[in-house]
Amino acid sequence: MIFRIRLAIATLLFLFLAASAQAADLVVSAAASLTNAFGEMKAPFEKAHPGTNVVFNFAASGPLLKQIEQGAPVDVFASADQETMDKAASFIVPSSRVNFVGNVLVLIVPAQDGLTLNSPSDLKKDTVNRIAIGNPESVPVGRYTKAALTAAGLYEALAPKFVLAESVTQALDYVARGEVQAGFVYATDAASRQGKVKTAAEVTGHKPIIYPVALLESSGNKELGQAFIDYIRGAEGQAILTTFGFKKP
Repeated sequence: MIFRIRLAIATLLFLFLAASAQAADLVVSAAASLTNAFGEMKAPFEKAHPGTNVVFNFAASGPLLKQIEQGAPVDVFASADQETMDKAASFIVPSSRVNFVGNVLVLIVPAQDGLTLNSPSDLKKDTVNRIAIGNPESVPVGRYTKAALTAAGLYEALAPKFVLAESVTQALDYVARGEVQAGFVYATDAASRQGKVKTAAEVTGHKPIIYPVALLESSGNKELGQAFIDYIRGAEGQAILTTFGFKKP
């Protein structure tokens, strides 16, 4: 009897260790604006792929690219702009690159006691002295903002008021905490902080905001990585993205 119990315990332990050995970590580096939507996808994707553990790494697209260039173990890269993915060309599987979602640039103000602004040109008012903007050197939302303000002839005039953020999430936080009087973020980010920020205007004059995703050439989980890309482009993934305010690419 004792032998049988020990054998049963040993068998269970073997099965547990075998299952653990088959578990796979899928590392997805994704633009900060995808944090909530991708987080919502983790459980259903893992359920559909037993033994998989999706590990997300969220930050501005520029720093994520730097990590990849320095050898970070990444399987899938999702950028908030085409320019960053273009720079990653030598690190990705070219045939895997695809656009999967779109977004909108908006001007926001604090929800409580925020100024009444109807367009970016209102930022020239003397009552506005601090504006959160993603760093155009490394943050896609900053590049979109710079392009829009330049097209409107406002960028140089407003530059002294800029508070540079290292991600769209940081720009959002500055506005939500009332540390600045206005800021530029994606519509999806503004929607995630209802009650803390409000949208003053949609902003145009920049390239379309289209997010690309691709497999990393160095990935050891290409099949699983491709499955994740297929998932975010499929009906369930797209439905989740739509729920969080993203647009069709």
